[in-house]
Amino acid sequence: MTAAYAVREAAEPADRDACFAVRREVFVEEQGVPRELEYDAYDATAVHVLAVRADGLPLGTGRLLHGADAVGKTGGDASVGSLGRLAVAKAARGLGVGAALVLAVEDVARERGLTAVDLHAQTHALGFYERLGYTAYGPEFPDAGMPHRAMRKAL
Repeated sequence: MTAAYAVREAAEPADRDACFAVRREVFVEEQGVPRELEYDAYDATAVHVLAVRADGLPLGTGRLLHGADAVGKTGGDASVGSLGRLAVAKAARGLGVGAALVLAVEDVARERGLTAVDLHAQTHALGFYERLGYTAYGPEFPDAGMPHRAMRKAL
């Protein structure tokens, strides 16, 4: 947390709506991801985190899949969580919001007893995640029409 914004678990319906609004702005409008791919059944059971400015303006979001929801994304290992849907509003980029969201998701994963966090990074973001301790593995693959790599960080 900094003086400019706070990161919290999105427990209230209004917080989740704010998460979805940031995702719509970044993924659907900016990157052209089809709406039907951006929102999925995992949204109902995922832990969402939200970064908000002091005046309540949503700046960014991310989600953690865990347990059975994460198994298909983590190579079948229920002790590994899956970080996804990390999005930072254009106006908030460069302020450390993305890193704060990743750290918040890692904290949630630790609280749930997970041993690692996996993610599927757009290839242009590999350096960002590497600076946060993630290591890429496996080949590049397409997701929503964009190149991605799997990454993992032990907790």
